[in-house]
Amino acid sequence: MDLTENARRSLLPSFLYTSSSSRSLAIAKLMIPCCKPVPLAEADPEVPSGGGSVLIQAPNEPRKIEMYSPMFYAACTAGGIASCGLTHMAVTPLDLVKCNMQIDPAKYKSISSGFGILLREQGLRGFFRGWVPTLLGYSAQGACKFGFYEFFKKYYSDIAGPEYAAKYKTLIYLAGSASAEVIADVALCPMEAVKVRVQTQPGFARGLSDGLPKFVKSEGALGLYKGLVPLWGRQIPYTMMKFASFETIVEKIYKHAIPTPKDQCSKPLQLGVSFAGGYIAGVFCAIVSHPADNLVSFLNNAKGATVGDAVKKLGLWGLFTRGLPLRIVMIGTLTGAQWGIYDAFKVFVGLPTTGGVSPPPEPLTQKN
Repeated sequence: MDLTENARRSLLPSFLYTSSSSRSLAIAKLMIPCCKPVPLAEADPEVPSGGGSVLIQAPNEPRKIEMYSPMFYAACTAGGIASCGLTHMAVTPLDLVKCNMQIDPAKYKSISSGFGILLREQGLRGFFRGWVPTLLGYSAQGACKFGFYEFFKKYYSDIAGPEYAAKYKTLIYLAGSASAEVIADVALCPMEAVKVRVQTQPGFARGLSDGLPKFVKSEGALGLYKGLVPLWGRQIPYTMMKFASFETIVEKIYKHAIPTPKDQCSKPLQLGVSFAGGYIAGVFCAIVSHPADNLVSFLNNAKGATVGDAVKKLGLWGLFTRGLPLRIVMIGTLTGAQWGIYDAFKVFVGLPTTGGVSPPPEPLTQKN
């Protein structure tokens, strides 16, 4: 190469006389200054690694939330508030009829007659009596339930290690959901007590603003937690069934009913799976937790009542069956909607939906 050629090249941009691959790289650097080099193996898994790099444009989408970071748990907590508070408030009419059927079966003999009695005696507004303590109580419960479930699921998985976490994942779901519900019910219990009293004793109070002071004056501040143990008895089995069965059902759906891997399914399809899995899980939840639900309603309605009084008055058969069909419809719809809303919120903030086929545990390698 002579001096004239060298001089000519020194005055021209290098990409005009380099090879085609080098020229493409240089053009990309000029046209896309925000790009950064990425190894070929990371850029495209089908391209064999053999050195070199390609450029990809820096993403313009909002920064995604890092899994298991404080922001991740905050997002799950917010999703729990939306999913539980809104859904429980929406089914207040069903809950109102159910509670009255449990407390006064002689008057509220069936679902249809229960709605008719409420309509005649209290009008349409009566169907939403107690909606404020319902919204506040179950929003607080949902925040703790979903937020702490994600925390405890990760915590117990880390304790077990990758191999045992995959092998005993159902036990981890059960332990994580039970731990979360213990905390969630402490947040729910005061509002649940006021809600039941307002819904089952006409004339007691219009709602939370006057119902809470009346309840405290009548029962004392500790009376707000009189139903905590029965509430644990209702909600802990319910939540264990809710989360463990949901995770298992969703995994089975993706594994056997949908031929496409979860990460390749559209978001609407994934949310549909979440709702279906939640509805089926809700049916199991209603059956498992119904006896304790009858106890909670009985204890919060009758001053000074005990568990023995409830069992004596309701009987074992009534304890397991009174109001059960309505509760199956209510809890199935409720649980399906909760999982749908919760996962929709996670998708909205850039997180993956809950559940799916678990990846196999990484093999343990021995150090040389």
